[in-house]
Order: sequence, then C-alpha cells, then structure tokens
Amino acid sequence: MATAQAITWRERLSAYYYLCRFDKPIGTELVLWPTLWALWIAAGGIPDVVTLLAIVCGTIFMRAAGCAINDFADRKVDAHVERTKNRPLATGVISAKEAVWVFIALVAASACTLFFLPIETFYCALIGLVLAFIYPFMKRYTHLPQVVLGMAFSWGIPMSFTAMGKPLDWTCWLLYFGNLAWTVAYDTQYAITDREYDLKIGVKSTAILFGKNDIKIISLLQAMSVILIGTALWLEHILVPYGLIALVLVVGDFIYQWTKTRDKDPQWCFWAFRHNRWVGVMIFMGIFIALI
Repeated sequence: MATAQAITWRERLSAYYYLCRFDKPIGTELVLWPTLWALWIAAGGIPDVVTLLAIVCGTIFMRAAGCAINDFADRKVDAHVERTKNRPLATGVISAKEAVWVFIALVAASACTLFFLPIETFYCALIGLVLAFIYPFMKRYTHLPQVVLGMAFSWGIPMSFTAMGKPLDWTCWLLYFGNLAWTVAYDTQYAITDREYDLKIGVKSTAILFGKNDIKIISLLQAMSVILIGTALWLEHILVPYGLIALVLVVGDFIYQWTKTRDKDPQWCFWAFRHNRWVGVMIFMGIFIALI
C-alpha cells in the first residue's frame, strides 16, 4: 500500500485532484443546475457576470470540499467497497490530515467568493457549510443521509435568491424542496449500487430503509419534485409554455429511468444516477428560454 510520505509532489497533487472528484464532474453538475435555476429566476433573466461567476466558483469549491470531508469520514470503510476502494484515502496515498487541510483550503476559497455577494448570502452560506460538513457522518446514525445530502445540494437555491437581493419566498422554498425530493431520488439510485456492501459494514442509507419498495419510492419522489418545481414556475409566470415543455420532458426522462432500474440492477441504477444531469439541464433550459 502506498503511503502519504512515499510519493512525489506530482503524485500528491494528482491524489488531491481525485480526492476532490474533479475527474467526476457529475456531482458538481447536480449541485450547479438547481443553483442556476434559482439564480435565473431571482434575476428575472441573465444575472450579472460578477454574481454568476461568484456563485459558480463557490459551488465548484464547496462540492469539492464536500468530497474531501466525505472521504475523510469514510476513510475506514471505503476500502471495503468495490466502487471506492481505490480512492486516495482508502489506498493510503494521502493522509486523513491532508484531506482535512484540503477541505479547509476549499472552504476558504469558497468563502472568498462571498466578498462579491451581499452579506445575507454570507449568513446563508454558513448554514450550507454546516450541512456539507455533517452529511458524510449521517450515514452512521440515520437511514436518511440522502435527505441531509438533499438539504446541502439544494442550499444553493436560497443562496442564489439572497445573492440577487430577493426574499426567500414561496418560489424559493418550492424550488428548494422540489430539488430536495429529486436529490433523495437520484442519491437513492446511487445508494442501491452500494447496498450490498453497506449492509455488510453497517452503513445506513435510504436504499436500505426503502428495501423492496425502493424503486416505487424513487418514482414518488420524482413525481413530487416535478409538482413542486412546476408550482414554483407557475408562481413566477414561466410555467407555460417553456417550463411546462421542460417538465414534460423531465417526466419522460423519469419514466425512461424507471424502465432501466425497475429490476434494481446496480449498474443501471448507477447509470440512472448519472443520467440525472439531463434533468437539471432540461429544467434550466425551460427557465432560460422563458426568461429571454
């Protein structure tokens, strides 16, 4: 096994790159698209460049920070899971202490973007930081870590509203809880791929909690997300026609995901998880076109 002291600085930088999942942008996309939904709605169209760049960079940094603290929390179990056994902390390429420093550095980088945003966004960001930090540890104590992840992944929505000087109104919270439901759905798909290993090592998840009803509950959560997001678009008078067209396409995509995952094959469940990036894209495009 490699050790943190036995590698070159180039190898260590490469390990940091993989620790932050920069090689797997799907997680960043799943956080970023809902944040952009909210930013466009709060701005009533294309936001100013400074705010847009601050929000995008902050999202990228915080997602990477979340990955670092997640691997720190899971450093003793990742080696026992086929999908995660080659992660830098699991193999010993970098140390737990290094992962914590990477987390702190990324949080600091994200905090720097807040200088370009209103003070209300700073206060909002503190809650987001707490959610990002506690999520990785929740799987030891509750079967609902995906709910905490959904809360963290959705927090860019109220942050976007505060960034544009908008109140956290019904539209904001409908988007938030709609996105939360969607996040729990796709992260349960993700958790199904690890369920066999999680049961062996004692890690909890909604995939374990839902059991034989997992696919049915995923579909229910997806339907709930469409209803809540659709209501938010209706309140903003951008549901018809473009928002509605986007949501109809999303429903079609959810049905397609169901056809692929109804047999609970882990490989297809992982495919469905990754495929959700297109859900975020479709909703954003509906909002974008409606607000032109």
